[in-house]
Amino acid sequence: QVQLVESGGGSVQAGGSLRLSCAASGDTGRSTCMGWFRQAPGKEREGVAGIDTAGSTSYADSVKGRFTISKDNTKNILYLQLNSLKPEDTAMYYCAADGVCYGPRQKESDFGYWGQGIQVTVSS
Repeated sequence: QVQLVESGGGSVQAGGSLRLSCAASGDTGRSTCMGWFRQAPGKEREGVAGIDTAGSTSYADSVKGRFTISKDNTKNILYLQLNSLKPEDTAMYYCAADGVCYGPRQKESDFGYWGQGIQVTVSS
């Protein structure tokens, strides 16, 4: 079992930045494949970024060059740096984890552990 708790969300103007954190606890050694997802009102949840066991990363086209995923393995914290935010980035953001992977993943079905989500609101 792995527990995930997100923090760092909030409201920001377009062009601004936020850093989301996801603290993992429990059997974290077996869940080093991690990712960030988001869900906007009326839309399906979508993969934003993934990071694999070795630290390789992948991004959705909509956030490439603006968002950066990283993790601190000593502290068991996953991060998502959000820069140059746009109103369309407004959503509930979720971190997810499951197993070991070589090759980052961004599909919901790849993850069995989820955080409760945190709101990010970007105003124009």
